[in-house]
Amino acid sequence: MADLLRFATAGSVDDGKSTLIGRLLYDSKSVFSDQLESVERTSADRGDDYTNLALLTDGLRAEREQGITIDVAYRYFSTPVRSFIVADTPGHVQYTRNMVTGASTADLALVLVDARKGVIEQTRRHASLSALLRVPHLVLAVNKMDLVGYDRKVYDDIVADFRFFAAGLDLPDLTAIPMAALQGDNVVHRSTAIDWYYGPALLEHLEQVHVFREDAQHRSARFPVQYVIRPMSTERPDYRGYAGTLVTGTLRVGDEVVALPSGRRTTVAAIDTFDRSLDSAVAGQAVTVRLTDELDVSRGDMLVSGHDAPQVTSSFEATVCWMADAPLCPGQRVLIKHTTRTVKAQVQQLHDRLDVTQLVPETSEMLRLNDIGRVLLRTAQPLALDPYVVDRTTGAFIVIDEATGNTVGAGMVS
Repeated sequence: MADLLRFATAGSVDDGKSTLIGRLLYDSKSVFSDQLESVERTSADRGDDYTNLALLTDGLRAEREQGITIDVAYRYFSTPVRSFIVADTPGHVQYTRNMVTGASTADLALVLVDARKGVIEQTRRHASLSALLRVPHLVLAVNKMDLVGYDRKVYDDIVADFRFFAAGLDLPDLTAIPMAALQGDNVVHRSTAIDWYYGPALLEHLEQVHVFREDAQHRSARFPVQYVIRPMSTERPDYRGYAGTLVTGTLRVGDEVVALPSGRRTTVAAIDTFDRSLDSAVAGQAVTVRLTDELDVSRGDMLVSGHDAPQVTSSFEATVCWMADAPLCPGQRVLIKHTTRTVKAQVQQLHDRLDVTQLVPETSEMLRLNDIGRVLLRTAQPLALDPYVVDRTTGAFIVIDEATGNTVGAGMVS
C-alpha cells in the first residue's frame, strides 16, 4: 500500500505555484478528462493561447478572475509509489493565516522562487513560517528557469542566497531544484534543457523523501480520549471502553498507562476495534481501550505511557498565530481546544510579536489579524502538553472565541 505525503506550496505572487501543481497533476495522469476540458474552455475564454494548468488548482471564481490564489486549495493525487495531499497556499502577506493552516500538517514545504526575481521578502517569510511550524522538509523550487535561459549561475546564486538566510533557521532538510513548471522541466520528468543539474525531478524527490510522521509509533504513547463507550447491553453489562485515535507510540495489552490529568496508574486490559480485539495498536489507529481498574476517565483525558508522561499544567507559554479581525489582547478570555479537551483560558501576558520574515521579536500590545506572537496562557483546568518541537499534535491547540464558537487562532506550545 502506498504511503502518504502531505506537502504545502508557498511563494510570492506569480511565482507559479498553481501552475506547478497543475503540471504535477497533469503529467502524473491525475486529471480527469472533464476537468481538462473545463480548463481548456476557461483558458480559451480568458484569451490564453495555451492550456492554463494553474486553473486546476485555482478553484475559486475570484482566484480565476484575478489570477491569484486566495484560499488554501487542497488537491489529491497518487503514483504507484505514494499518495499525496497538496495544499496550495496563498502568497500574500495578508493570508499568513492560510499558509499556517496549510503547512501545519505538512510533511514538506515547497517554496517557489521566480528565477528572475530571486529570494525576496515573501520567500524569507514562507521559509521562516515553515521553520516555525517544524515542517520536516523544505524544497526550494527555483521556477521559470526558461525565462532566464536555463542559466546555471542564476540558479546557483539564488540557492546560495537562500542557504545563507536559511542558516539562521532551524530547517532539518533543505533541497533545491531548478525547474520550469509551464514547460514541465524537472517537475515530473527530468529536463534535457537543464542538463547541468544531476538531481531528481520534483516528483522523484517527493516519492523518495522520508515521512517523519511514520516515526510516530516509536515515540511514547499518547491516547486522547474521544468518547466513553458504555453500551449497557445485557450481553456485556460491565463493558467500559475509551475510544479515540492513538496519536503517537504503541499500546499493548498489559502496558502500564497513566490517566491524565488525574495521574492515576493502571494497565491496558484490552484493545478493541469495531469487529475484533487486538494485541496492540500503533499511532494513527482508531481503537477502544479498556483498562484493568475502574478509573474516572472521560472525554478530553489522555492515556499516556507510564514511563514518559507529558507535562500537566494550567499555565504555559505558546506561540499563537492570530486569525481574527478583532485583535488579541492581554486579559482576554478564550477557549483552548487541545486534542479532544476544550477548556476556558485567559491570556495572562503578551510577550512580543514576531517579525515573520526574520523570526525576530518586536514589542507589541496586541496581536492583529495574521500576527504571530508569544503569549502566556492560564487555563481553568490542566492540560497534558508536549512541546511543539517534540510533537506537532500534542504540542498544538486552537483558540476559540467564547461567544461565537469561531476558531480565532492556532497555537504551538513552547
